[in-house]
Amino acid sequence: MKTSDWWRTATRSEIEAYQGKKLNWFLKNRLVPFTKHYKKTFEENGIDPGSIKSVDDLARLPFTQKSMIDNPRDFTIIPDKEVLKKQPSTILKALRYGPKKTQELLDRELRPIFMTSTTGRSSEPLPFLYSQHDIANLEESGRRIAHLAQAEDDYKMVNTFPFAPHLAFWQGHYTSIGRNMFTLSTGGGRTMGTEGNTRAITKINPDVIIAMPTFMYHLMQSAAEQGLQWDNLKTLVMGGEKVPAGMRQKLAELAAQIGVPKLNVISTYGFTEAKLVFMECITGTLDRPSGFHLYPDKCIVEVVNPDTGERVPDGESGEIIFTSLDSRGTSVLRYRTGDIIEKGITWEKCAHCGTTAPRLLGKISRVSDVKRLNISKLKGNLVDFNQLEHLLDDDDRLGAWQIEIRKKNNDPLSSDELVVRAVPMRECDVEELSEDIRKKMRAQTEISPNEVTFHTWKEMRKLQGVGQELKERKVVDKRSEATG
Repeated sequence: MKTSDWWRTATRSEIEAYQGKKLNWFLKNRLVPFTKHYKKTFEENGIDPGSIKSVDDLARLPFTQKSMIDNPRDFTIIPDKEVLKKQPSTILKALRYGPKKTQELLDRELRPIFMTSTTGRSSEPLPFLYSQHDIANLEESGRRIAHLAQAEDDYKMVNTFPFAPHLAFWQGHYTSIGRNMFTLSTGGGRTMGTEGNTRAITKINPDVIIAMPTFMYHLMQSAAEQGLQWDNLKTLVMGGEKVPAGMRQKLAELAAQIGVPKLNVISTYGFTEAKLVFMECITGTLDRPSGFHLYPDKCIVEVVNPDTGERVPDGESGEIIFTSLDSRGTSVLRYRTGDIIEKGITWEKCAHCGTTAPRLLGKISRVSDVKRLNISKLKGNLVDFNQLEHLLDDDDRLGAWQIEIRKKNNDPLSSDELVVRAVPMRECDVEELSEDIRKKMRAQTEISPNEVTFHTWKEMRKLQGVGQELKERKVVDKRSEATG
């Protein structure tokens, strides 16, 4: 019987052998027989689920696209009781525990009791269902997050994610359950406001805070303005947004003002369809993150060429593809995340925590954040706003910013315009800063903003929806609002 953390020191061949066996069992006994979508997919492609016996065999299977999940019920494991009771694993349970206990075990494994949600093409929430089995996985994921954050038995944590049926909040909750760690969940700015959050954090003086970067920056800035001391704080666990090197440095500088001489800033990567969250480990530096540590006993992550769908060699950029090995409820197979990982996947031993499990390295960019701008009437320009976010966050003269895309003169038929709104970090020549922003953006995208405007912190917080939105508005596309 393998322990829950055997994969931390296992070899790649050992991990992949385990994944092949687990994938084979999962497809034959849970995913294909009992999900409408995958049963139909395997039948239409003439694929026997029992023939998928290794990670390499995944290449024979079609991808699951985000656009396919309009009806999550089709992706939910809903057992046929007659089929289920004839499976060898069910028969073995019945022989060992008897019929009544076996039914109880199957109910705990397979009955959906909880949900989080995502947003589909119609912007309607799409539910992802969890059984007790999935809740146990979420709790185990929390234990692993706490391990990577080097959380001790007596640590205290504050979770500032908004109360919502979203994975980020619930992963924070189950991290505290999994680690048996005291935690206050504040619900973010919408529930307790800035003052309520800063007051609660000051009173508890936690070792760890879980938050979105922009909201955390806002809280720490407020604490610094009030002369508060959070001198017990050791680690920020960031989620929900990108965390560029510049943002990490700015958080550390603010931390120094509230009594924290050395701050660990670690980022997470998760998405609703995975029902798990992956995290960096502590490296002791702000500019060299470890990469996101994966859980090879719970999932298979591939990196493929987004154009061809072919798997790329280790260390090469590509799209992240996710396959669950151990989920119940709503489950996905070869799911195209639309996320591009800059340096691909690596199996090299982590120099910081020593794990031999795979990691995702480099910046993660969302394909959906590459937008076409009609700056001229002759052609559209593809602009990668992922790059612009890093460019602006990495400028130590900028405290906060927002990019607005709009139509010239509010005319839906006119060309697009780009406006950068910014708050200077400190006293500086705003004309020089404005020109530098234009030059950097022109060099990065060949497009210069039509305007660069400067604002107060209060104005920027209102523009970004800090403490009011589930995610702060850093890139706002208003082109659809043009009325002429």
